Amino acid sequence: MSTPQNPDSWQYRALNARNPGLDYLSDALIDLANEGHPVVAGSADLQYSNGLNKFATAFPERYVQFGISEQNMVSAAAGMATTGVLPFVATFASFLGLLCCEQIRMDVAYTRLPVRLIGHHTGISLGFYGTSHHATEDISTMRAIANLTVISPADGAQLAAAIKASVNWPDPIYFRIGRGRDPKVYEDGVPFEIGKAIEHIEGTEATIIGCGLPVAAALEAARKLNAEGRSVGVIDMPTIKPLDREAILAAARRSKILITVEEHNVIGGLGAAVAEAVADEGIGVRVVRHGIYDEYSLIAPPTHLYAHYHLDGPGIEKITCEALAKVSN
Repeated sequence: MSTPQNPDSWQYRALNARNPGLDYLSDALIDLANEGHPVVAGSADLQYSNGLNKFATAFPERYVQFGISEQNMVSAAAGMATTGVLPFVATFASFLGLLCCEQIRMDVAYTRLPVRLIGHHTGISLGFYGTSHHATEDISTMRAIANLTVISPADGAQLAAAIKASVNWPDPIYFRIGRGRDPKVYEDGVPFEIGKAIEHIEGTEATIIGCGLPVAAALEAARKLNAEGRSVGVIDMPTIKPLDREAILAAARRSKILITVEEHNVIGGLGAAVAEAVADEGIGVRVVRHGIYDEYSLIAPPTHLYAHYHLDGPGIEKITCEALAKVSN
């Protein structure tokens, strides 16, 4: 596969308009390949959307273009894994986490093969593409599948760290990532441990627990509230399964309220996982699950949708203030 050279071609325009945050995906895989790991990659006709064209150019013999055949791609990745290679396959999260659920369940997770599934453009990040391209049910679907690890990085730097940390992880992983325009939360080279949360701010009134893109917005909201004299903490929960229960329970014992934020249906996602952990332990703390409130999200540009669903900084600030007012009363 060669790099497009014609400035008038759609391939050239797509390459040069590529969302820079997704370079982290290819860069991490290129690093792993250069280190001698048996990495291979594939995509379902979306290498210019997920940045894998960069890996394909560097290692054309290790890249497979599956075309618009997502289910076959997952099954083929399972077959590749049986030969000793480490396959990373990517497509829109709405297709990977939902359309390919059967193949992920039976071909990958049941057989416990080390396949890395990259679901990109998650949540409502493909706003005006419509309901078929919105991925607001994939966390609940993927975390219900046995043997499957679920990771939702907050930005590109954390994605790269998570990919590198996954090299020796024995089980299959579903990575849930954005569109590459996510606000920066971490510096390059940030450490990452699968199954561990990152506590950014400690709070005694409320602790916001987020994953993915809303982590940056949660930090914005908490810093503004804390500057006004409140005590609001923020925990990034990049690994949704296995969940860092210790971090959740420590926050539950310290704070009056836990607020989960996610670009996902509030049913079955991060909020449900946190509520389950708290209920299992019998801790009496209020849990507010914030995200998409069990509806098919509207069709609009992503920035408008984040504002509409209160998943930006001001929106999460508003949700937090409302939750704290109820506790105070």
